[in-house]
Formats: sequence, structure tokens, C-alpha cells
Amino acid sequence: MDFKDISSKFKQVSKEAASPQPRPTDFAESYRLRARMVGVLIRDARMSAHRSVEECAQVLQVTPQQVEAWEFGDSVPSLPQLELLANFLGVPVSHFWGTETISDRRSQRADARTEYLALRNRMIGALLRQAREENGLSLDELSEKTAIPAARIHDYELGETPLPIHELTVLANAVNRNVSYFLESSSYIGQLLASREEWKHFADLPPDVRQFAANPVNIGFIEIAIMLSKMPTDKLRQVGESMLEITM
Repeated sequence: MDFKDISSKFKQVSKEAASPQPRPTDFAESYRLRARMVGVLIRDARMSAHRSVEECAQVLQVTPQQVEAWEFGDSVPSLPQLELLANFLGVPVSHFWGTETISDRRSQRADARTEYLALRNRMIGALLRQAREENGLSLDELSEKTAIPAARIHDYELGETPLPIHELTVLANAVNRNVSYFLESSSYIGQLLASREEWKHFADLPPDVRQFAANPVNIGFIEIAIMLSKMPTDKLRQVGESMLEITM
């Protein structure tokens, strides 16, 4: 019986105990299942932290056999012991009364990353095809401009093959786009990357400009600058002429 089976069984026992007309609760079975769940979670956290049974025992000042008994569900540590163990293994103490292992979460994140890569490959391919068609280029014509086989470009456009960045740079230039045109911007990852790019640009500003922008007192001036940057040219010219009249 793996952790999911133990967790499911424990939830079923708890549900039966809480039902309007509960059957007699088998407390012994409930405690046994919960002990096994805690044991699996302890072992999961220890293995994820690459710690040995002996190291955990030394931190908690118990024998290695005691830690092994916890992991097998033969006995259960106290809350203070779990607090020390959580600190040593680098997990929140609530991990030990949860219903999900660290390895399960890692597996889910790995699956999500795989899905993300596949989706992004398709999105980049679609953008490349759109840019190519907007420039009136066939696959063969784009191939001639970039020395990349038309069949490979076709696979890139379908998202069936990941597009290496050095070839993307050449293809982007051939369809009058830059690499930023293909960047992700809508997801959490895209927003995070965009924020990092913005910070990079900010860090590249002259020191006096950075100091001015970072001073909260100057927010009003920055907001005025933003408003001016969005004005049509004729309106901006009128504002400039009015300012000249005031200063004359």
C-alpha cells in the first residue's frame, strides 16, 4: 500500500466517523493509518533533503532505530520533535500532517514543465509562421534566406521540434522581427522574465536617473513624463509652446 492508498483509506475512515449515522469508529485502524502517513512523510522529507537516518537521529537525540520506527509507522514523534526535524530537513512542519509528498509535488512540477515547453514550442512556431506569411514568404524562400532546410522550418512552425535560439535569431531577422517578439509574456513565467528584463534596463540607466526614479518624492514627475509620452505630437507641441509663453 503506497502513500496515496494510505491517505485515501485514512480519509475514508475520517469520513465515516463524521457521517450523520456513523458506524462504530475503528480508532485503532485510524491511528495506525495516520502513523503510517506520518512515517511516509518523514521518510519522504528525509530522502528529499538527502539526509541519513543517523543524521536525523543525532539532531533529535534519539537512536537511529527510533527514527526508522517513525518511518515505518510503528511509533510517532511528538510535535516538538517534528518541529526540529522540519527545521533540519528544510520543510514546513505542516508537511508532516499533509496528504502530499515532496516527490509527488516534484513530479507534478516536472509534468507542468514538460507541458509548458511543448506549448511554448507550438506558440513560437505559430508566431514564426504568422510573421513569415505577413512578409509574403514561402517556406522555400525563407529557407533560401536563412540556409535552414524548409522541412526543418516546417517542423518548427508546427512546434514539433524545439527551435534553437541561434536559428530563431536568424529566422526572426529574416521575417523582420526581433527575438523579443517570440518571448512569453502572459504566464507567471513570462511576467517574471519580463520583470527581470525591466530591472536589467533600469540597472543600465545612468546613476543619477536611477536615483531620481527610485526616490518616491519624484513619482509625480514620472507620472507627468508618462502622460506626456502618450500625447499626440500636435498636443505635445501645444504644451511646449504654452510652457515657452509662460517663461517669456
